[in-house]
Amino acid sequence: MIHITEQAATHLRDLAAENGTPGLRLAVEKGGCAGLQYAMGLEGPREGDEVTVRDGAVVAVDPGSIAQLQGCTVDYVDGLTGTGFRILNPQASRSCGCGTSFEPLQNAEAQEKTHS
Repeated sequence: MIHITEQAATHLRDLAAENGTPGLRLAVEKGGCAGLQYAMGLEGPREGDEVTVRDGAVVAVDPGSIAQLQGCTVDYVDGLTGTGFRILNPQASRSCGCGTSFEPLQNAEAQEKTHS
């Protein structure tokens, strides 16, 4: 299960009203400077997606990405260092500076064991 902050829910509802977008869809892909990266799109859920709704805001997670996003929080930030949706992921051992790429815990743990 994922969590949606109040700020993210408010912004998603505003986007839906302005653009007719049904929600935010999340997935994890290979790439980025830390090994995996988040893919986000303003679209509705697809068959097999895990769907979370908060106050009318819909976030769907690709079925192949559920394990890497389990327990994450979707937030919306509007600040000096950037504006947009952010993923706070307890399954990540580290993230890159831009916040869109991460290394999963299991990879970091496996590397630590081989170097011990």
